[in-house]
Amino acid sequence: MALRVLHVGKFYPPHRGGMEAFLSDLVTTQRAQGIEAAALVHGAPLPQDPDWLVRVPVQFHVIYAPIAIGFRAALARTIARFAPDVLHLHMPNNSVFWALTIPEARDIPWVVHWHSDVVVSNIRPAVALAYRLYRPFEQAVLARAERIIATSPPYRQASEPLQPWRSKCAVVPLGLDTSNLPHPLVQAALPWHDNTLRLLTIGRLTYYKGFETLIRAVACLPGVELLVVGEGELRAALQSLIDTNTAAGQAPKVRLLGSVAEADKNALLHSCDVFCLASRERTEAFGMVLLEAMAYARPCIVSDLHGSGMPWVVTQARAGLQVPPEDIPAWQNAIVQLQAQPALRALFGSSGQQALHARFSMAACARALSAQYALAAPESCAIAPDKDILIVIPARNEAGTISGLLQQLQAAGWRDVLVINDQSTDDTGAIARAAGARVLNPVLSMGAWGGMQAGIRYGLAHGYAAVITMDADGQHEVNEIPALLLARNQADLVIGAFPERASPLRQLAWRWFRQIAGFDLRDLTSGFRLYNRDAMGILAAREATLLDYQDLGALLMVRRAGLHITEVPVSMNLRTVGQSRIFNSWLSVAKYMAATTLLCLARWQTRRRRTAS
Repeated sequence: MALRVLHVGKFYPPHRGGMEAFLSDLVTTQRAQGIEAAALVHGAPLPQDPDWLVRVPVQFHVIYAPIAIGFRAALARTIARFAPDVLHLHMPNNSVFWALTIPEARDIPWVVHWHSDVVVSNIRPAVALAYRLYRPFEQAVLARAERIIATSPPYRQASEPLQPWRSKCAVVPLGLDTSNLPHPLVQAALPWHDNTLRLLTIGRLTYYKGFETLIRAVACLPGVELLVVGEGELRAALQSLIDTNTAAGQAPKVRLLGSVAEADKNALLHSCDVFCLASRERTEAFGMVLLEAMAYARPCIVSDLHGSGMPWVVTQARAGLQVPPEDIPAWQNAIVQLQAQPALRALFGSSGQQALHARFSMAACARALSAQYALAAPESCAIAPDKDILIVIPARNEAGTISGLLQQLQAAGWRDVLVINDQSTDDTGAIARAAGARVLNPVLSMGAWGGMQAGIRYGLAHGYAAVITMDADGQHEVNEIPALLLARNQADLVIGAFPERASPLRQLAWRWFRQIAGFDLRDLTSGFRLYNRDAMGILAAREATLLDYQDLGALLMVRRAGLHITEVPVSMNLRTVGQSRIFNSWLSVAKYMAATTLLCLARWQTRRRRTAS
């Protein structure tokens, strides 16, 4: 029976906004992944709404909070009709508090998605007054939650309301649906001038977005223009600032476009040179629009705002520059730097686009949330951390990455972790042991496959139903483990595939190996795999000890035994510390290619003889 999740959010498209788009993409993706997802939000019902989307009319707003008198009754009715296994509560959202008053809601595990603090500052004193009333209910919801989702490590660290609940907090970055990215329409007349550096910013014209900083920074820069997309209460004030900073007789360097259609927004993102986000408060918790800019390979400049996920996203993606908030000279320097270096703009754009697919896709986000559902409601989830599964991590001189990986596994509920410390000359073994992992220290160096095999044999000997192998270098995402588990009933060996990581040379090698080995697989070398006991038995055999590399050799042996192999798409990170054991020199690559080619040819000859006989 499919897991049933009820999302309680603020709004839903066609209401515009990053969080609205995120919720829509999330529900769509979860339903495609087999989760029965539904949503309860504010707004007037629309004729085209599906039966799993419930909108509650809003009577008025208090500051930025929608007030819907019928929300409590609608929540109670939706719970009764939909019978969810998990309540997924998106905050900040005052209507979420009604769940505290409904007995049926309190009987369901809660997962709180912490999109942003209610940021109290001197910019909007009214927010501080309202928060005094809001905070006790906020803390009551967090106390009731089984799991809390922060959208970035900096935000989890800096969020004061989350501090008492850090033990049940996990980080799941927001994602963008990369499977159906809209292609920008060719516009007859985009509003750009010729021969300028085209800067774009998008957002509600409100106090925390920092548009004033951008306007003042651009005002005196030659060959630069800025387009601002969005509406809001500051439009008149921003237009006055633009007029003040425009010399008499000169065309303004900054123009306010107001709200634009989705197709026009995509065309602007595609045609701009640099995307800018100058937010000055942590109300800008993540910056979904950054992912949209990265989708079109646009470099970004963002405020280096302490505690916000905004600079973290850009840093992780290597997609642009960060400057101090409200620092006009720093903004000018960053803009001039990218103006003078088109190659750097292209590099940032390409890196961001790759990172979007690798780390910030909606599919990866949805799978990571499934793991959190499993922790919140293990009796309802088939993908809960399983004591019958052993995580095996071969490691050699991975002191810089092993601790972070093990901490992530612990946070996700994976306790049975075995590290094969392959003659490390650094503190890999000690760090792993201190982090709670079991550590084997072979007397002789075993190599990557030797470590894998030692872990597989350990799993067999100790009665584990399956083994999941992971690299110690931080490339494999803990949040992607559910993707392997969801496929474990379909195959004996499940590969976590991310072919996008491969260079053109590696892609060429894979094409060669597919041809001579006869595998219809996209990612032949991923070490992120799940082996069931049948596959473990094959790969624990003495014959398997002779393999130099675990990738194709293991696949050939499993296939020869008549077992089934499948792969599932996952996201992966780029290695940031150390280097690959295989792809660290041309000599290592040549050895790998020769050994693997001979192995494939030998297996092919063997299969040919058996077929002939």
